[in-house]
Amino acid sequence: MTESATTPVVRRNDDRHRYEILVGEQRAGLTAYRDRDEQRVFFHTEVDEAYAGQGLASLLVEQALTDVRAAGKRIVPVCPYVAKFLKKHDEFADITDPVTPEVLEWLDAQLARR
Repeated sequence: MTESATTPVVRRNDDRHRYEILVGEQRAGLTAYRDRDEQRVFFHTEVDEAYAGQGLASLLVEQALTDVRAAGKRIVPVCPYVAKFLKKHDEFADITDPVTPEVLEWLDAQLARR
C-alpha cells in the first residue's frame, strides 16, 4: 500500500455539517458543527474504535479549526474534545468565543433536542 493511500485526509462535508477524517477510503472520525452567523459551533467529535490511539482526533480538530480561521469564522467549543484541544493550542485563542447559555439554547433548537 502506498503512503498516500494511508495518509489521513480531512475534508469538510457541508451537507452533513461536519469535518471528516479519512484513512484510505474509510471515514475514521468526524467533528460535527453548526454555523451561527460568524461562529462555527462544534458540538461532537468521535473517532472509530478501529482508529483509536493514532492521533486522528487531534489532527481532525486542528485542520477543522484551521479551516474555520481561513473562512473568517470564530470557534465555539461546545464539544468537550474541542474545548480540551483549545486549552493546549492557544494559537486559536484569538478566534475562540465562550460557550454561553444563549449558544447552548440555540444549538438545542438546531439539533431539535426538546
